[in-house]
Amino acid sequence: MASLMHILTPLLFLLVPLVATTHHHHHHGLKSLHFALYQHETINKTGYFVVPGVAGPPVSQTTTPFGTLFVFQDPLTLKANRTSKLVGTAQGTSITSGLDGLQSISIAQINLNVKKHKGSISIVGVTNNIKPSNHPVVGGTDDFLFVQGYVTSSPVNLVGLTVTYKIEFHLYWPPYASFKP
Repeated sequence: MASLMHILTPLLFLLVPLVATTHHHHHHGLKSLHFALYQHETINKTGYFVVPGVAGPPVSQTTTPFGTLFVFQDPLTLKANRTSKLVGTAQGTSITSGLDGLQSISIAQINLNVKKHKGSISIVGVTNNIKPSNHPVVGGTDDFLFVQGYVTSSPVNLVGLTVTYKIEFHLYWPPYASFKP
């Protein structure tokens, strides 16, 4: 039994670097697209409270009571200015899931017409109203079919009737997906 261990131990040390190297190059060769847009949400114009939550923090630009159901269809522009070129929409729903009123479970479809790519991506995840939040991409259509990656949502301006978020896209296509450069 001891001689078998003497044979297997050196083989194990030979295999470990191969496993680490293979894992390290996991995204090597994938087509990718990285860009940022700005989401503009106006209460009672592009975003609506459908079900008010239970007693807790009052409604403000950054908080909603626990359990609040909110739906939205917000414009996406190239710059933080609302009058900048419209290149998409973000539509979806969020449910306040944090007792402090700062976190929501969010589901959204993001329709895009950018950089010669047209279609939509779907995201899901937890959004923090005052800190950057990462949301995994869970699906896509048209030019974004089979796309993978994540979207980061960061607050830019939380003052006033319209709030603005920077939406950063980190998209990757697997080798079997069609991709238009």
